[in-house]
Amino acid sequence: MQEKEKSMKQRVITSIAGIAFILPFFIFMHTAAFPVLIALISLFGVYEVIKATGGQNPVLLVLSCLTAAVIPFLFHFNIKLPFMPVAIAYVLVYFMIMVPMHKKTTFNDCITALFATLTIPCSISVLIELRDVYLDFPNRYTKATGVFLVLFGLFSSWATDICAYFAGRALGKHKLCPEISPKKTVEGAIGGVLGAVVFNLILFAVFSEFFFTTNTIRIWQIILISMVLSVISMFGDLSASIIKRNHNIKDFGKILPGHGGVMDRFDSCLFVLPALYLSLYLLNQFI
Repeated sequence: MQEKEKSMKQRVITSIAGIAFILPFFIFMHTAAFPVLIALISLFGVYEVIKATGGQNPVLLVLSCLTAAVIPFLFHFNIKLPFMPVAIAYVLVYFMIMVPMHKKTTFNDCITALFATLTIPCSISVLIELRDVYLDFPNRYTKATGVFLVLFGLFSSWATDICAYFAGRALGKHKLCPEISPKKTVEGAIGGVLGAVVFNLILFAVFSEFFFTTNTIRIWQIILISMVLSVISMFGDLSASIIKRNHNIKDFGKILPGHGGVMDRFDSCLFVLPALYLSLYLLNQFI
């Protein structure tokens, strides 16, 4: 019991410290400060995944971390690179690194590093695309909508996690995926979905009252998308659990006491944020 109370205290303290650290970046969301935050998240995320999965090649690690830190700025400054030539060249560089260091670097190391380097920063950088949604759809959305969507995406992930945790502790009886994550329950999952809907409706109410000048988002859309993103968030969390089980680790890192690593807080966001942007695209195409 004391260990659980200590862990909970650590989680709360870390969460408060994390909010205090992130808040200035959100205040200056429409400046270069925002991609700096995303670059830090991407860099630490890539580093944690490579190290957690056994990557030992320092050259591969440094290249991956640098690339992860650069990608958010490509999104922020809207720099369009020719995807196919750049991707082919990048893959070749990874495998050229493997050849002279083949005794310490396996094919799996290269693939893991390559996958992490492209997936993590690109997915997290969707926050920039959500922020700038008013540029993609100028007749439909405003800057305030972009801020709302950034928070909406994060809330969909984090509210699901928090509410599922407490609902599972209070009501959990039926295991959800015992072989992947023994502590997750069906009751917790339901609580996570309901919690995400409630949090996002409150967020929507606040923005509708104080920030939105035009109301182009409907309540039914908030409810439906929140439910979908909450379920996707759980799949993201379970996918991360599979990776950790495959490598016999509890957390991706230790930088956040009580929470683990950066990736332990943002793993489900890798699924939720692109799904949210896709939902917006579909809504604007068909509704």
